[in-house]
Amino acid sequence: MTIAASFAPVQNPRAIEGIACVVAGMWLFVGQDMLIKELLGAQPLWMLIFTRACVSVAILGPLIACLGEKHRFFTALWPIHLVRAALFTSGFAMFYAAFPFMGLAEVSTIFFSAPLFTAVLAALFLGERMGRHRIGALAVGFLGMLTAMAPGHGSFQWVALLPLLCALFYATSMVLTRRVGDGESSLTMSLWTIGFSGLLIWPIGWLVNTLVPFGPEFHHLRLEFVMPDGAQLTKLTLLGLVGMGGYILVNRAYQVASASLIAPFDYSYLPFAAVAAYLFWGEVPELRTLAGMTLIVGAGLYLGYRELQAARRAKVPAPVAETVFATGFPAIAEDTEDSPARGL
Repeated sequence: MTIAASFAPVQNPRAIEGIACVVAGMWLFVGQDMLIKELLGAQPLWMLIFTRACVSVAILGPLIACLGEKHRFFTALWPIHLVRAALFTSGFAMFYAAFPFMGLAEVSTIFFSAPLFTAVLAALFLGERMGRHRIGALAVGFLGMLTAMAPGHGSFQWVALLPLLCALFYATSMVLTRRVGDGESSLTMSLWTIGFSGLLIWPIGWLVNTLVPFGPEFHHLRLEFVMPDGAQLTKLTLLGLVGMGGYILVNRAYQVASASLIAPFDYSYLPFAAVAAYLFWGEVPELRTLAGMTLIVGAGLYLGYRELQAARRAKVPAPVAETVFATGFPAIAEDTEDSPARGL
């Protein structure tokens, strides 16, 4: 999931490259989540998140050292980064904890309500104004979320609250990201968030195992170190590389094309996830999941369209406050306070 900035006009001739990068990035993020789903059980959840963080930091660290300039290891904004890391780590621990009980498409559909939460929190805490079109789109999106979760329905599981809480935690971290604005480079923000996630995941795992009496069905949340065999070690390394590759591709998309153009293609994650889950595990999304997915994606696309239209009416570059989410990775933002989309 990512917030990015770009002042390039929508007519940027490199727009096709940007779209190709974000779609390829979403495909890699689906691969990352499939690896986590497959490894859960053989390896505890905490180990998977820790390994992904280690591989990502091993790539980001040398990259920051080589690039230098605005990319730095140390920052005065470290308290905000630490809070973001705590939200990111605990949120996605809940997201992945739901995998053994729910289909990949179902979990992802509920999580993609995060942009809706972000819009509401931004209005409450950042003073961003919401017009009737935005409010209507948010209402449709939340209806889609409720449709996918089906509270009160016989098939409702309390674990469906886990990806919902992840979406809320993630949206809160997005609001903090907007507060940081362009005071940090994307690489610095990511290094701190991903690096701290590797450190925080163990105390979070200890706290969960201490406070919550788990049954055998939560074997994937046990707090223990399992020495991986050769095949598992290969998959763990691939997990970090695939996730990092998706992250790099999504960032590249926002370097070469307008955020308002790229943002809707982030939702390509959902059909990719649904198809992959069907091919590898025979998962067939329920009708309510597909209906909820349609409403959430439709609301997100409409919000993006309204922001683009607002920018064109104002005759300024495309807005940069668009939210783009890819599961399992922190967002990057270089938001501005004067985005014309605030009045939608």
